[in-house]
Amino acid sequence: MSSDSDPRETTGADETTDADAMTDYPAADDDTEAVEQVVEEVRDDIRHGQVDDDVTNVLEERFEEAGVQLRPEAIDDLAEDIENDVSS
Repeated sequence: MSSDSDPRETTGADETTDADAMTDYPAADDDTEAVEQVVEEVRDDIRHGQVDDDVTNVLEERFEEAGVQLRPEAIDDLAEDIENDVSS
């Protein structure tokens, strides 16, 4: 039995989503939802004065607890977005 193409091969098209770009691994819908949930929780905690630590550190801890792995640059970007949103 011979196959003309390996189903694991890519088509060459760049099909990267925002969620994929944030993670080191292909993002599942559950990961995307977990990221959004963590970001909203941290944003709310900051608004209620419950975050005294650096936002990046808080995000890293929360993502680790949620079992989500993001690149450090993505976490920094999310932290900056949260800080800008909360301060305005």
